[in-house]
Amino acid sequence: MNPITERDIRTSFVNCSKGEARRLGVPRDLAAAPWPDLDFLGWRDPGAHERAYLVAERDGGLVGVALRLASDVRRSFTKSTLCSVCVTPHAGTGVALFAASRAGAAGRQGNTVGAYMCADLDCSLYVRGKKQTELGVRFESLSVAERIARAAANLDAFLDRVLDDTLAGVQRPA
Repeated sequence: MNPITERDIRTSFVNCSKGEARRLGVPRDLAAAPWPDLDFLGWRDPGAHERAYLVAERDGGLVGVALRLASDVRRSFTKSTLCSVCVTPHAGTGVALFAASRAGAAGRQGNTVGAYMCADLDCSLYVRGKKQTELGVRFESLSVAERIARAAANLDAFLDRVLDDTLAGVQRPA
């Protein structure tokens, strides 16, 4: 991912108002982010535990999505759970259900989509082996490049569901 600024982040959100985007807590030290290792920038709001955000490069621009932590997932899982983006297994609360309001009219009507994701939103680092879960290293037959491609496709599928209403009737490249 290319480095982005606070202004880039605030103007990228597709599922919240401009006022909400202006007020959200942006990561403090964007210059220190491991940009070459990121497929998207994801963070939890330190001031509001139930809020999280992600910003991804998509179709030559940025797409920001405001997320909410589903309240019923704050309990520990008794078994390991997989992130639906990077397919990394986590024990306990390492995976959380995040809900995103859909963009456009559907979101204004209260429609949401959800995905089980790494609770810390560090999918890019797990895929590259830069960060490990409490379960340790796992063997997978896919190369790092293939895991990155799979995570990008999974994230794109989630973003497609968030953006579906705003893309109705728009021809997207295959």
